[in-house]
Amino acid sequence: MPDKKAALEQKLEELTEEVSKTKDNKKTNKHIRILRAKVAKIKRDIVVASRKVHGEGFFVKKTGDATVALVGFPSAGKSSLINAIANTRSKTAQYAFTTTTIIPGTMIYKEAHVQIFDMPGLIEDAHLGVGGGRIVMAALKPADLIVFVIDINNMEQFDKLLNEFKQLKIRLNEKKPSLQISERLIGGIKIEVNKSGLPGQDIETILIGLGIHNADVSVWDKVDEDTFIDIVTGDIHYMRAIVVLNKVDTRGDYQKVANEFTKKYGMKTIPISATEGINIPQLKAAIYEGLGIITIYLKPRIGEEGHPMILKKGATVGVAAKKFHTEIVDELKCAYITGPSARFSNQRVGIAHVLQEGDTITFIKNK
Repeated sequence: MPDKKAALEQKLEELTEEVSKTKDNKKTNKHIRILRAKVAKIKRDIVVASRKVHGEGFFVKKTGDATVALVGFPSAGKSSLINAIANTRSKTAQYAFTTTTIIPGTMIYKEAHVQIFDMPGLIEDAHLGVGGGRIVMAALKPADLIVFVIDINNMEQFDKLLNEFKQLKIRLNEKKPSLQISERLIGGIKIEVNKSGLPGQDIETILIGLGIHNADVSVWDKVDEDTFIDIVTGDIHYMRAIVVLNKVDTRGDYQKVANEFTKKYGMKTIPISATEGINIPQLKAAIYEGLGIITIYLKPRIGEEGHPMILKKGATVGVAAKKFHTEIVDELKCAYITGPSARFSNQRVGIAHVLQEGDTITFIKNK
């Protein structure tokens, strides 16, 4: 495996040198695109090879309805925060990997069981592997929401963290461009939908450079060349995120500071004190909202309590039925809804009806 990694690095060096020496003009455009695609693919292969060589990475079992990762520099107050918002703590004290640990907890809010991970503290140049940073950054990618924990007295930490995420191509609070590539054995590359803004010939050239010669391609959103390559190679990640300004008990002007922070970065910001309990309820609500989930209830039998179900925002009756019981979808005739999404109590709806927070639903099967 070390030989394979060395060979990939040598090939990357050769391709990078070739790109730098090739003049960019109409005659060389196609060649440069192929080279750039090959460079992106080899970089990805090197990362995979490095993990196999060094045994990097670890497994943390996801449980509950959603997962949140607390991210920040050491001493930002993540440990105090998880103690403040977690209703229960895992019986297993910690998940260990190399020389760092992830501390788990569970926050219960509106019937949702939200898994909270206190990630190891990051430091500057984490994207280069300093302090085990690359392992930590890889570990947080499966999370449904990032909560940046920033010491209000050291707010420059946030710019440093944003740089680490940028270097590792983690996009925060951005919509992932919608594209689909279905590879085939023969037939060449067929572009069925192209709303990318890129010429179809350029897309074909890039895919060939990535080793994809036969595929059906659909791109529904505008996307530049670099982002297209990153999405196809899996070298870019899109995540939701909010910010917590911690230790506000040390500042009398914390609300003003938080407002200015929100305006500057365009990211939802909650000022709190984990140790003094300031704004903890507001933070829990912000986490729930940031996760993009809703709680609905299955109509109970007489004398029983409604059974809660956690779904993604925008979920339909059909999605709820599938989550409740896979087989019920094929037998579903309609449903009766009471709640915010209904025009009146017990409104009859079809499987495409979009549910909202607090709805109560009754499934009706075909006889």
